[in-house]
Amino acid sequence: MKILMVSSEAMPFAKSGGLGDAVTSLAKALSRLGHDVRILIPRYYFIDRKSLESLEGGMGVPIGTEEHWTAVYESVLPKSDVPVYFLDYEKYYGRSGVYGDSADQEYLDNPERFALLSRAAFQLCRKLRWIPDIMHVHDWPTSLVPVYLKTLEKKTEFRETASVLTIHNLGYQGVYPKEHFPFFRLDWGEFFGSGFEFHDAINLLKAGITAANCLSTVSPTYSREIQTPSQGFSLDGLLRHRSRDLVGILNGIDTEVWNPETDEYLPAHYSVDDLSGKAVCKLVLQETLGLPSDPTVPLFGIVTRLTDQKGIAEMFGPGYGALPQVCANMDVQMAVLGSGDKWCEDEIRALSQRFANFKGRIGYDERLAHLIEAGSDFFIMPSRYEPCGLNQMYSLRYGTLPVVHRTGGLADTVENYCQDTGEGTGFMFDDLTPKALYNTIGWATWAWYNRQEHIDLMRFKAMTRDFSWEKSASEYTALYSRALAMRKSEVG
Repeated sequence: MKILMVSSEAMPFAKSGGLGDAVTSLAKALSRLGHDVRILIPRYYFIDRKSLESLEGGMGVPIGTEEHWTAVYESVLPKSDVPVYFLDYEKYYGRSGVYGDSADQEYLDNPERFALLSRAAFQLCRKLRWIPDIMHVHDWPTSLVPVYLKTLEKKTEFRETASVLTIHNLGYQGVYPKEHFPFFRLDWGEFFGSGFEFHDAINLLKAGITAANCLSTVSPTYSREIQTPSQGFSLDGLLRHRSRDLVGILNGIDTEVWNPETDEYLPAHYSVDDLSGKAVCKLVLQETLGLPSDPTVPLFGIVTRLTDQKGIAEMFGPGYGALPQVCANMDVQMAVLGSGDKWCEDEIRALSQRFANFKGRIGYDERLAHLIEAGSDFFIMPSRYEPCGLNQMYSLRYGTLPVVHRTGGLADTVENYCQDTGEGTGFMFDDLTPKALYNTIGWATWAWYNRQEHIDLMRFKAMTRDFSWEKSASEYTALYSRALAMRKSEVG
C-alpha cells in the first residue's frame, strides 16, 4: 500500500514525547513489510535546513482566506529508505517549540499551524503525483486530515483514499475557541456536522474521531479504558459509538536503538546470557550521579516527564509522596531524570540534597536515560494512565524490572510477580496512592534481598520478550485494509 503519515513529530527530527518514536518506528516497520510509506511533519526552527534537500519549487496551500506559499524539504529516516517531507512556513513553524515554548505554555495559533499542515498533506501528494491509499494521522494536530477527506477532498483524486487516526493520548484533544474555525475553510455547517462542537468551542480530536474511517489506540487495555467515563475525557460516548471501528494495537520499540548488546550510550554491553555488563552500567550510573558505589543495594530508576499523568504527586509530593519515606526507611538507591512541573523539579533537587541514596537530574539527557535503563535494577512507572508506555518495554529488554500501576499499556506488557513461583516480569499495584507505591517498592526490595533467584528468573523472562514493531505493523496493515473497504463503501 501507499501510506502517508501526517504527524507533528517524528524522530530524530522532532520529539516531545513517545509520539515521535512511535511514528518513526512504525513507518520503518511498514516499509520493511514492503509498503510505500512516507511522512510529513513541519520544518520547525530547530530542524536545520542545511541537513535537508529542497523539493524543487514552492507549494501553495489554500487555507484561511488565502493561499499560503510554502517550501518543502526532504530527507529520509535514518537506517531506512522512508522519505520524510518537511513543510516550511516561517510564520508558523519558525519557533523553538513544537506545541509551545514550554510544556505549560502552548502557542495560541496552534489551530492555524496544524490546519496548514493538514491541508498541505493533500497539496504535497499532488505535487509528488503520488496519491496514497491510506492517510494515517496521529493525535489532535493532524485530525483535520480525515475531515478534509470527507468534505473538501471527497470528490477529488483522493476519493478512494482512506483515513486512520491513532489516539496516542486522549488527554490532549486540541480544544480551542470557535473563532479559529473559519481558518479551516469549511462551511459553518461542518462545525456541528463534522463533530467539531465541544461546549461551544472546537475540539479537533473529536472531529477526527468522527470522520476517520478507522481508529486505533496504542494498547488493547487503553482502547477499552477510553470508552469509560473515568478515562474517556468526555469523549467516551463518541468512542463507544465508534467501538466497532476502534482497535488497540500495542506500540513496539526500536530494537536497534534500545538493545543492551549494541547500545552506543552504554559503557559496557550485555545480553540475557551474560549480565556482567549490566553490573558495570550500574557502577557507572552510581558514579555519574554521586550515589554510593555498591552492587548489593537495589537501584530504582525513573525517567519521566514531571506531569500529573505520570503519578508525580504520589511519588514526590512534599509531605505526601512515597519516595521520601522509601529513601528514609529502605536500603535502596534512587536515580531520577526528568523535567516538567516546577514544583516537582524543585522537590527533586531538595531530595537530592536531603538523601545520600537519592539523586536526580533535571532536564533530558539521552545518554543518561539509556544508562538509567541499563544500570538500574528496577524501574518505577506509577502513571495515572498510560496509553502504551515505552520505558517499561525498554526496561524489560534491559533486564530492569518495572514497578507499575496496572493501567493501559503497562497492564498489557508487564506480568505481575508471583512470589511463590518466581514467575512474572515486574511488580504491579491497582490503586494509585502513595501507600500502594511505597508498599510495591517495598515488595520489590524484599524480593531483591530474599528471592534473588526469582529476580534472575524474572530478568531472563523479561529480556526474552519480543517488543519489536513487526507484529504491530502487521496489525496496522490489516487495519488499513479494513479502512480501505469502508472508504470504498462510502464512495460507492
